[in-house]
This record gives sequence, C-alpha cells and structure tokens, in this order.
Amino acid sequence: MRYNKLFVTLPLVGAALAGILAWKVKSKPAKAAPPRPNIIVILADDMGFSDPGCFGGEINTPNINYLAQNGIRFTNFYNTSRCCPTRASLLTGLYNHQAGIGKMTDAEDEPGYLGHITTNAVTLAEVLKTAGYHTAMSGKWHVSNTNGQPNPKEQLAWLDHHKEYPEFSPIDQYPTSRGFEKYFGTIWGVVDYFDPFSLVSGTKPITSVPKNYYHSDAINDTAVTYIKEYARQKQPFFLYVAENAPHWPLMAKPQDIAKYKDTYKGGWDAIREARYQKMIKLGLVDPKTTKLSERWHSDLKWENNPDKDWDAQAMAVHAAMVDCMDQGIGRIIAALKQTGQLDNTLIVFLSDNGASAESAAGYGPGFDRPSETRDGRKIDYSTKKDNIPGSETVYASIGERWANVANTPYRLWKAESYEGGLHTPMIAFWPKGITAPKGSFSKQVGHVMDFMTTFAELAGAKYPKTYKGHDIPPTPGVSLVPAFKGHAMVGHTELFNEHFQARYVREGDWKMVSTNDHNWHLFNLADDRTETIDLKAQYPDKVKQMDSLWQNWAHTHNVLPKPRAKKNSSN
Repeated sequence: MRYNKLFVTLPLVGAALAGILAWKVKSKPAKAAPPRPNIIVILADDMGFSDPGCFGGEINTPNINYLAQNGIRFTNFYNTSRCCPTRASLLTGLYNHQAGIGKMTDAEDEPGYLGHITTNAVTLAEVLKTAGYHTAMSGKWHVSNTNGQPNPKEQLAWLDHHKEYPEFSPIDQYPTSRGFEKYFGTIWGVVDYFDPFSLVSGTKPITSVPKNYYHSDAINDTAVTYIKEYARQKQPFFLYVAENAPHWPLMAKPQDIAKYKDTYKGGWDAIREARYQKMIKLGLVDPKTTKLSERWHSDLKWENNPDKDWDAQAMAVHAAMVDCMDQGIGRIIAALKQTGQLDNTLIVFLSDNGASAESAAGYGPGFDRPSETRDGRKIDYSTKKDNIPGSETVYASIGERWANVANTPYRLWKAESYEGGLHTPMIAFWPKGITAPKGSFSKQVGHVMDFMTTFAELAGAKYPKTYKGHDIPPTPGVSLVPAFKGHAMVGHTELFNEHFQARYVREGDWKMVSTNDHNWHLFNLADDRTETIDLKAQYPDKVKQMDSLWQNWAHTHNVLPKPRAKKNSSN
C-alpha cells in the first residue's frame, strides 16, 4: 500500500516541479535583440582610387584612415563609372539604367534614360523609412532632371546668381520627395565651392551664403547637425552625405592648399610609383597580379613639361579638397562619439567613380557652369594654364595625367569601364556590428547596388515588390553582411556596365571591356588586375560567350543598343 501511494505521489510532485520550472522559463525575460544600427553613407565625388592615405595616397586623410583601420577595406568594389549613374544605382539597389539614369540628367523619352530616378524604383530612404528610420541627406543630389532655362542668356544669368528661379528640377524629383525627411545641398552637379548654384534647404532655394562659405564644410557640418538632432530620439537614422569634393572646379581654402604646395613638384611618375609601393606595403595589392599599368602618355617627362608649376598646383588643390573633406568626416565621427552613437553606427565610405580626366577648359560656361561670380568677376576656364587654380574665379581640373596618377595602379578614369573608371575604394566601419578583424580586407565582389540589400537586412526593412502603385524590379544586390563577419564570400559572379557606349561584362575573374569604339578587350583579373594583357585573340570563344552575356543584360535592363549623341553635360 505504501509503495502504491508513493507511485501515485511521485508523478504529482514531478508535474508540480515541471510546472514551476516551466513558469520560471516563461517568466525569464527574452534576450533583447541588439538595436538596429544607424547607417551613414559618405560618397566622395571623383576621388581617385589611391587618393586617401589608407589606399596608398600621400594626401592627409587621418579620419578616413581611422575608418579603414577600425573597419574593413573592400578591394573588389564597383561603382558605375560616373556621378549621377552611380548615385542612381546606390540609392535604388538597381543597375542605373533600371533606375532611369543611363547617361546624365537630361530628360529623354526612353525608360533607361529618363534623367531622373524613375517611379519604378525605391530609394534607400524610402525603404528604411518604412522600417522606422529617420532619413536625412546633405550634399550633391544630381539624380533629377536638370534642363535649365530655354534661353542661353537666361541660363547664364541664373548660373551667375543674377536671376533666381524657384525650382532647379521638378519638385517631385527632389530628395524630400524620395524619402528624405531633411535635405541640404545642391540639386545639380558642378558647383562653385564658395557660392554654389542650385543650393536648397528642403525645397527652398538658398539665395545667399555667408562670406566665408565653403561647400564641403557646409555639407559635413549639416550632417553633424542632423546627427545631434537624431541622437536625441529613439529611432535609428539613415544619413546620406554626398560630398562634391574633389570634383572640379579645383577650389579650396588657401590654408589647405598651402599644406601641399611642394608635394607634387616631383611630378607624375614619382607620385605614382610612391603610391604603388605604399599599396603593396599596405597589402592592398599583390605585385604578382597587380602590375603598375603604363602611365597615360608617358612620352612627356615631367622635367620637359612646360606647365609643371601649374600642374603641381592643380594637384595640390585636388589634395586640399580631399583633405578638407576628411576634416569634415572627422567632425562627423566626433559628433557620433559625443552623442554616444559611434559604436552602433555603420559608416560606409567610397567614391562615385575614378578621378576625372575631364578638361574644365574644354567645357567653358553654359549648362551648369557660370560665366562670372555673383559680384561680377569674370571666370577664367584656364585654357592656357595661365591662371593658378584654387580660387573662385578659375575653373580648372587636374587633367588626364594626374587623373591616371590618382587612380594608381589602374588604367584610365571616370566614365570608362576600365578599372580606373569604376573600381572604387570602399570602407565599412561599425564597431558593434563588424566582427571581422579590424583593418582587414574583403575580396568580396561588391557593387554600389548592394547597399540596398545590406541596409534592408540590418534595418529589418522589406524591399517591396510594389511601391505607391508602381511595380519595383527585384534588386540584383548582394548582402555585404557576411563580409562584416569575416566570411569569405564570392559576391557577384557577373557584373555589367554601360555609359556613353563605354561598357564591360565581368564573369568571375574574366572581364571584357570596351571604350566607345565598341572593340572588346578581354582580361583575366586573377592574373592581371590592371588590364594590361589583352587575351581577346587567344580566347575568341570566351569573347563570343561574354558578348552574348552583355547583349542579354543590355536588352533586359533598359540599355539602348544604338549609339546616341552625347549632350553638353559636364558631370
């Protein structure tokens, strides 16, 4: 009897204990999910691959270097080779033709060439906003139609700040109509850094600027203001800082130029070789697979250059513009530290394309380029290199040879599909979220359209199939999150580009590229990162197969197959 009672009692005791344990388990608070990060994108404009110190340059960039040394440098990252197409792709997670900007911001009646971000695309701001993020932008927009005034005299009066008009593009194409709660910056591309055209706050034109205004400082200081405001609120924020620097015209503050007054007097070859050797030392490049490509037009030696003083000054101003931008990035980092936001903020830094070989002198006034300053001083486009660059009254650029140096060790420059045009220096920094070793490199093949997939994943946002009644194409973007954890990922196995008939197709390590002459050239990037050995004749079947890939992409991504005339647009 006693045993029978025991057998009856034990199950009851066990059930009671189980209930108590279950209650304790249920009552134990669930482990809180880590807070979603703030996200900041800092996009330089026409900065060369090797300009920052952490990518081989001699320019003083301690703050960009800080991000690299405490984050990850991506050594296989791509843009779309020019300002507005890259911005369209970065903002929408699509190839730029899908987003509506196959060329520039001229309005054309073709889906891939609308000259503005189409309604069949969503922006990062629109997507992150649906996940509860605050959204703000400072800097260069350049993804809306910029058709100007029909009368050339009216256009110049507008550019010269002698006449004011209320809209620089259709308001429904402004940043504040595409998901950004706050915006300060320029709607158009080329700017006078001391008195920029198309400057707005929200949608309101800014009709005058303070006496000591400098645009890079204003962009970065506005970003600091946004950070301090959003840091007081519970929601995370997305901030897009679209720098104008160091895009021409070469304009910088005298104290920044003075730092580099002697730096470039040794000439193109000396700077290029020093950068290349530093890149090897940093571990950015392997000299076995990444040879220093031949310098552009190396027949002219620096010592025989009749314009060496002007050219050295031009590159000094370019360096000063990068230096000033870096100082502003330092203030952004400091604001994040002061507000306790730095550890849980993902910062990505990159350039929209390679350094520019464009000649400001070749453009002259018109479209987006003034003829004189607000107070009536004539602007010199420096056709004879007789006026020293750096001031508000000289519109100058570094030109082909310095652009080639800035893109060390790669070939060519902005607007081309060779590596010098679209291989971007990219840094990801996030103390709380990146577990890969600090200062490490990722070989993952990435593209600016990957930010949409990456940020949506981190924010818990959903990339939509439809938005405001419009069908949205799937993003081709690949998540960068595995790279943040130190995982070796391939990334994109195929990539494509087209811009004014300059095009490429990349399949694995094979890359086929052409300039606007339409002649394909084939390279194996595993052995030849600087595209110096053309294998086209050796592998005709590969050329045919990759041409077929490109043609298929072009016909499915709104890329026009017929050549079209280039318009008078300088950006």
